[in-house]
Amino acid sequence: MVRRRLTRREKRKRSKQLVMIISICLLLVIGVGYAAFSTTLTLKAKGNIKCGGTLAKDLLLKEVVTNGDGLYKDEYEQGKYFYRGINPNNYITFNNETWRILSLEDDDTLKIIKNESVGTNIFDSETEDNWTRPAELNTYLNSEYLNTISENYDKIINHDFSVGAVEYYNSNLNQQIEDEKKTLWNGKVGLITASEYIKANTNKEQCGNYSLITDNYSCRTTNWIYISIVPHNDNMWTMTRVIRGNNSIKEIIIFGTDGSFATFVKNDMPAVVVPVLYLSKDTKLCGNGTEENQYTIAN
Repeated sequence: MVRRRLTRREKRKRSKQLVMIISICLLLVIGVGYAAFSTTLTLKAKGNIKCGGTLAKDLLLKEVVTNGDGLYKDEYEQGKYFYRGINPNNYITFNNETWRILSLEDDDTLKIIKNESVGTNIFDSETEDNWTRPAELNTYLNSEYLNTISENYDKIINHDFSVGAVEYYNSNLNQQIEDEKKTLWNGKVGLITASEYIKANTNKEQCGNYSLITDNYSCRTTNWIYISIVPHNDNMWTMTRVIRGNNSIKEIIIFGTDGSFATFVKNDMPAVVVPVLYLSKDTKLCGNGTEENQYTIAN
């Protein structure tokens, strides 16, 4: 078969078609490549963006509530705000661990508590349980334990902790708070107080005052500290002492396994240790405080 030779016009036409096809293919390749590059660049950029953060006071005060779970204006201590409820949005990442915000203090510092214990220990080997002695538990938390904190250490500040003794039979929470504040200890790492445990409860009618002789069993379902932090098969230390009887025997109050208080502590009795500390007032936060999107400390 004899192949017909293309005319000059047909050759030019075919050449233009070939150039057009090649151009379209190149455009498709470039377009797909750019889209992939753009996506990768965007993802990398998002990953490299660091939240500048909002001053903790300004961020938290936007979320103040008057009912349900959340941050409440403290009716007992002026200028202070406290988290109450079953599971308020007070989760904060500190030292790459989950902690919870207890309160926004009147000096704009944040008081936080670890979301789990660091083990069990005795309070002190001496017969008088005195945190300021210092107790052996005090020494452990402010030396050996403190040295394990590697992230956000610069945000920890020395602060006054209330360690005063309360009257055993006094059920007035205002007076209990005042009694706790009569003795102060200044340092970095402490424990929760009895009044802080009480104030975390939203069931104020049944659980809003202090009594060592009242069964607080029903109060454990409306208190995030008991629900999330207090081990339900053990006891947990507080910094609060008790004056019991005319002989002024001072003992450390601990949380019972049912969420109530106990005062039968002896110097050789171990209990769970959950650290508490203060973050500086210039701390800036990102996030919204939920367990999935915890507050994080901005760099």
